[in-house]
Amino acid sequence: MLLILVSCRKDFDTIPNSGKLEFSKTTVYLDTVFSNISSSTYQLKVYNKSNDDINIPSIGLKKGNNSKYRILVDGKTGVDSDNNGFGDGKLFSNVEILANDSLYIFIEATTDIANANPTDLLYTDEILFDGGSSYEQKVNLVTLIQDAVFLYPERYPKQNGGYTYENLQIGSNPPQNIYGFFLSDNDPLNGNELVFTNAKPYVIYGYAAVPPGKTLVINPGARVHFHDSSGIIVANTGSIQVNGTTSTDPKLLEKEVIFEGDRLEPDFSEVPGQWGTIYLTNGSTNNSFTNLTIKNASVGILIEGKDATTVQIKNTQIYNSSNFGILSRNARLNGENIIINNAGQYALATILGGNYQFKHCTFANFWKGGSRQSPAVLVDNTFFDGTTVFIADLQAKFYNSIVYGSNNIELGLNKNNGALFDFNIENCLIRFNDINNVFDNNATYAPIRNATNILSNNANSNNPQFRNIDKNNLRIGLNSPAKAKGNTLYLVPNDADGKLRTSPSNPDLGAYEHLSD
Repeated sequence: MLLILVSCRKDFDTIPNSGKLEFSKTTVYLDTVFSNISSSTYQLKVYNKSNDDINIPSIGLKKGNNSKYRILVDGKTGVDSDNNGFGDGKLFSNVEILANDSLYIFIEATTDIANANPTDLLYTDEILFDGGSSYEQKVNLVTLIQDAVFLYPERYPKQNGGYTYENLQIGSNPPQNIYGFFLSDNDPLNGNELVFTNAKPYVIYGYAAVPPGKTLVINPGARVHFHDSSGIIVANTGSIQVNGTTSTDPKLLEKEVIFEGDRLEPDFSEVPGQWGTIYLTNGSTNNSFTNLTIKNASVGILIEGKDATTVQIKNTQIYNSSNFGILSRNARLNGENIIINNAGQYALATILGGNYQFKHCTFANFWKGGSRQSPAVLVDNTFFDGTTVFIADLQAKFYNSIVYGSNNIELGLNKNNGALFDFNIENCLIRFNDINNVFDNNATYAPIRNATNILSNNANSNNPQFRNIDKNNLRIGLNSPAKAKGNTLYLVPNDADGKLRTSPSNPDLGAYEHLSD
């Protein structure tokens, strides 16, 4: 009797789909992608809200095997049309959904600008459920494709099969090979690669190197996107000149130059460490950065060594660096209206000496990626390579600036008496809350303790009141203690937004003039 009862159960019987499926979305928008770069994975949920187990004869893409979309249905890859042992992600047969249950469909796209509608640059398709029948239902798929100039190392065939790739040699003792290439002023495909314009975005794979004796010029409004482990290297006697200008729209930043990763989806907009760095090698010369935003790098700008010229960094924002905003080793650097926030280690680290002057800068660190012991700013005349301590003369001047963050101590000084350590700071707001008086007898920190016009953040009494640290908005308001505390001797006439500094007597501290509301 028990066997008879079990054999009569209806639990695993299905009925044909009757076209009453419901969906979490009727259209799935896959955010903007570059040509031939895979999108993120997007999710669609399909519901069977009936009391019957149903069978869907087919789930597939309308364009079939020609579709540039791929789908995964409840972990399955679908029909293996080319008999290679793997499903194509295009067509699925006899998909079952239990009563009052659901299934997941995951969607990706890899397509080219040539496949997009030329009028709106959209690539579209449909997921058909029981396609061709009277019960057919569909979900629309839409992707915006952005054309770009792609820069990448050459690929060379090997005699015994396979390929080798163009590499760069950096460093010494011994030199290291990295995946990269030299930019050319006469490339057969791209023409002059040493001038970046705003006509199309640039997408860089590997490290794009500025050759010795050449200059990379980046014009206002240019957008440069870096793939994982990519960046720009400026060789000995090479130069980079980023020539952004003041934008009229603070959201679009249409005249600003922007460096960021090549994942355009909103989920990646604030993810640190998506690409490498801008590396100014020892001997590079006449380097300048104006009206530039750097986002989500490992190290925003790495400066190695110095020549007779001084690196100029003005009106530049650096956010969400997984290691350093600026890391400088024995360099010459002049900074005005620099804003740095959120770095896994230091927002600014000047090590192994060098010559530095900063006016109206905002160096902050509110890193949320884990515990951070390091201060926002480190000034150091030494460098330890793991076995040896190297020292070099240092001169560092900070004027009309803010050094702040989530730690009690946000300015670190490290002095070796074997080399010059000339540090001066005037008219600055610093978070230096020495709770246990650890630094009272440390002579290196005397310029902080004894200098006039220094606002030290004891018990948060001088919090600069940034507008929104989570959105990297480090502007200040009418009630900020940084308002009108600067010295006109060190005035930079316009702030990072291009506004004239108009305080009646003294300018505001930091990179931004205060907002009136």
